[in-house]
This record gives sequence, structure tokens and C-alpha cells, in this order.
Amino acid sequence: MQSLPHDDDDRRHSIGNNPKPCRDDETEPLPWRSLSRSCPRNPDDHCHHSLIATVRCRYANSYVSSLAVAGKFLLAGSSDRDILSWERTALANSDNTRSGGDGGLWVVAECAGTVKSLVVVSDKLFSAHQDHKIRAWRIRAQDLNQNHPNHLKYSRLATMPTLGDRVLGLLVPEKQVQFRRHRRCAWASHADVVSGLALSRDASLLYSVSWDRSIKIWHTSDFRCLESVRDAHDDAINAVASSGDGRVYTGSADKKIKVWQKLEGDKNHSLVATLEGHGSGVNALALNSDGSILFSGGRDRSIMAWEKEDGGDRMVVVCVLLGHSKSILCLKVVSDLVLSGSADKTIRIWRGSEKSYACVSVLNGHRGPVKCLTAAADCGSSSSACFVVYSGSLDCDLKVWKVAFPIL
Repeated sequence: MQSLPHDDDDRRHSIGNNPKPCRDDETEPLPWRSLSRSCPRNPDDHCHHSLIATVRCRYANSYVSSLAVAGKFLLAGSSDRDILSWERTALANSDNTRSGGDGGLWVVAECAGTVKSLVVVSDKLFSAHQDHKIRAWRIRAQDLNQNHPNHLKYSRLATMPTLGDRVLGLLVPEKQVQFRRHRRCAWASHADVVSGLALSRDASLLYSVSWDRSIKIWHTSDFRCLESVRDAHDDAINAVASSGDGRVYTGSADKKIKVWQKLEGDKNHSLVATLEGHGSGVNALALNSDGSILFSGGRDRSIMAWEKEDGGDRMVVVCVLLGHSKSILCLKVVSDLVLSGSADKTIRIWRGSEKSYACVSVLNGHRGPVKCLTAAADCGSSSSACFVVYSGSLDCDLKVWKVAFPIL
């Protein structure tokens, strides 16, 4: 039997004071036992799902490591350093996807390291990589013409940090930081894998986090590094999310979620809160549509829902979603649904109201840990909503699901 590809995230828990490498599929004791709820399935929600397509990666032992929707196209970053694209309609309807084909994929960019995260803003795509870099690409309609003879269709706008930021770091000692004994780098450079990206509400700022424990803030128009926060956590940072009120959330292998904000009159972001509750590393973060609820997923198999206390800014855990048997690796919020992918090879769909959540469906089909998720609205009706869910796994498959549920 062919083994699953090796996940390069295996070492993200071995930074700092934790010398023992930990795999994502290892489990930890569950925290908050007095607050935890089993969150059983709620049959009254009548959530229906179906698997409509399975796409094989181009190469053996290559898996989809990140996903993003760009209009009518699905973009995927892969462990073999490519950024791939499919027309979403063709992906769902193509006969060769049902037989395990490639769904008519196009390679739109070739990169220098595993693509860890993708975000889209207007006509730009930003990608985070294992080679410590962030890259910006131009998305144009004509670039996605499947009859175009050139398969490398996205033009690269910049590699971040830019040459200007790197030169400044070399010439100005104050712009250099020490990241290992006897080794220094420009303050704008990440010194390890860039693990996550997030955009500000107006898309003018890009936030990046890294296993080097730093946060960096970039201007999306000219790609300059505006701010760098060193030693933001005590261990590798695995996830980042940004809310409309200017708050930035970071989740780390140090078991903590930290909240950052630029306060009135300040030039830089500062730490405004630290959220503790997970019994082990935090792997994933996601916010609901208005940014009022933060969801965090960890190696302890739990998903925590955080909200501000009434009349204050302090965030507290209001519910713990339990059901996965291994680490939570990715989260996605769409409408009033929370989607979670796990090392237990399943995707769970949760629906909540009044600070209580229930698992309304479990998507089975992957043969390896589910590494990434995204979703997009599909046709619905006045009484029901429909979404298409895309999932990437270490089994080297990209799966396309259709999910329908009643509107409450």
C-alpha cells in the first residue's frame, strides 16, 4: 500500500522550548471539561451533503496545502510548489473528476516552496511559502484562458520582502534582527515558514505569521513591510485572522491565542489580550461574518467559540465543539455554518444559535488528514441555502462537496 505524503507541518511544534516534535494527528487531553459539550447531531436541521467530484493531484505524494476561491475559479496551493486553478463550474460537472481525473486544472504559477496559504484581493493573489517568502501575483481574466499555450499564466508582481526592504535591512543596523545565534536578517524578512495570511477589512493591509514567532504587516498596494512584531508568541505561530474592528488574532503552538490592535494614537499594533483555553497547540482560526465570534481549533481535538462578554471587550469561551477524534487542522465559516477539517480524515459541519452549536453533518471520504477547506455559495431557494465545499487532504485528493440546509 502506498504511504501518504509526509506533512511538512510535523516540526511546527518543535520550536522554542518544546524539543519534542509532535505530529498533527497526535491527541492531547481535552481542556475545559466543565464547559465542554458533546455537541450531538441535530436531526432537525436536515443538512444534506453529497460528494460531487474528486480530483487527483498531478504528482504522486503531492497534496493540496491551501485553497482559495477567486470569482468563478478555485485556486489551490500544492506541496509540489505549484499554484493550480480550476474553473469551478467545470470542476463540479466534468466527467473526469468523477473518475479521479484532474478536473481540467491549469498550473498558473510555479513557486520555490510549498504553498502554505492563499488570499485574494481584487486582481491580486498573495501566497505564503515554506521558503520564508510571500509572493504577489496579478490575476487577469485573459490569464485564465484554458486555450492559452503558456501554462504559467499569472505574472508575479513582487516577492516579499521586496528588494528595497532587504537593502534597508542590510544598510541600517536598527532594521536587522537576530533570529538564531550568530545569524541576523532584515527586520522585514521571515526567518522560517510563513504559515498564514489574512487581510484587513479594507484589504489595504496584509498580515503574515510564521513559525519564527513573528507577525508582519504589509501594504497590499506597494508590498512594503510596515510593521514587524518579534517574539509575538513563545512558539511557532500557525494561524492568523483579522476582524472588521481592526483586531488581529494569532494562534500558536504555545497553546495561546493573542489579540493585537493598533490603538488610537499609536503607530504600531500592540497586544491587547491573550486567550488561553486549549490544552495544546492552536492550529486554526476563523471568524464569523461580522467578526463577533472567533473559532479556534487545536491539537486537543476541540473547537472553541469565543465571544466578548456583555458590556466589555474581554473575550471568553461560550462553547466547546467536540466530535473529532484527532487534531483540528483547518476551519472555515460560511453563513451560520462552521466547517472543520481534522487529522481524523473527516470534515464536520456545525450549526449554532444562542451560543450553542450542534454537528449537523459529517463528510467522510478522505483517506488522510484534511489540511485545508474553503467554500462558496451555490444556488439555493427561499427556504434553503446551498454551498459548495472544497477540501484538500494528505491523501493527495481534492474533493468537491455540495451542502444544503434549511434557512432558519
